[in-house]
Amino acid sequence: MTIQHKALIPATLIPGDGIGPEVVNAAVAVLDALKAPFEWDMQLAGVAGLQAKGDPLPEDLLASIRRTGLALKGPLTTPIGGGFRSANVRLREAFSLYANVRPARTIVPGRYENIDIVLIRENLEGFYVAHEHYLPIGDDPRAVAISAGANTREGSRRIARYAFEYALKHNRKKITVVHKANVLKILTGLFLEEARNVAREYEGRVQLDDRIVDACAMQLVLNPWQFDMLLCTNLFGDILSDEIAGLVGGLGLAPGANIGKDVAIFEAVHGSAPDIAGRGIANPLSLLLASGLMLDHVGEPEMGDRLRKAIHLTLNEDNIKTPDLGGKASTRDLTQALIQRLA
Repeated sequence: MTIQHKALIPATLIPGDGIGPEVVNAAVAVLDALKAPFEWDMQLAGVAGLQAKGDPLPEDLLASIRRTGLALKGPLTTPIGGGFRSANVRLREAFSLYANVRPARTIVPGRYENIDIVLIRENLEGFYVAHEHYLPIGDDPRAVAISAGANTREGSRRIARYAFEYALKHNRKKITVVHKANVLKILTGLFLEEARNVAREYEGRVQLDDRIVDACAMQLVLNPWQFDMLLCTNLFGDILSDEIAGLVGGLGLAPGANIGKDVAIFEAVHGSAPDIAGRGIANPLSLLLASGLMLDHVGEPEMGDRLRKAIHLTLNEDNIKTPDLGGKASTRDLTQALIQRLA
């Protein structure tokens, strides 16, 4: 009898900056133990890309992602103020990764239990188009800073439809669209209008309601269980996705996916944490949970569920946690424990 082996799936692997290489190495080791079907092409980006090839997004990296259509990415450093423009934003723009998916689900019981919220963030528009400039007054060439946001009807409709289709696929019942249409009447009003337009196509299957962003932020703290899915503009989604991560233990337990028509990039959503780089205490779970989303994406949900179960058991039964989760385990300790759970 001939044994059929699954074909390997080419994927770009981006170690990133700071703790990036440490958490990426841990994730790859766990995925190898899981026998995940990825064939990695390692490429540099961020500060590592700038130092090696003179560009935070080297052409070799872009060519690799164009070829594979799939990437797993560690955190990239973006200088505050000066320096270069965010490589994360440039990647989204380069491959039209219009949908950012940020699930927040309780793994380790804490202040909030039984949290299960998925935030869908529009990834290309809003204030992140970064149309910014200064106006001079007198002797000060930078006396006034101006930034313009842009939401298109097409882009708003596209992300709304993605959210509703996600809800149907994952058996979600309600989407809350987050806006500031009481003040930003045109910019976020258009986003709200298109969400309502799209919602009519799903009437009876998925419910739509809405919240002003500041009220939503407060209600997420007071009663997060009222929310099922959040649909957000770029800026509001960036902020609220970190808030919902805080409900489940922080960014170390928060995966992210950036989805476009032809390319999907899965990432750890925390920063590069240069203050702990090289100390062997970085938490790889954000990237591993993102790897679970990546397995779901390529049609391996059972493998993704095995990974998520191993993470749950390692944290809650074996009580092996990195310092950010209140434990004393090293990155290596946690990685080896996960590999043992998958053996």
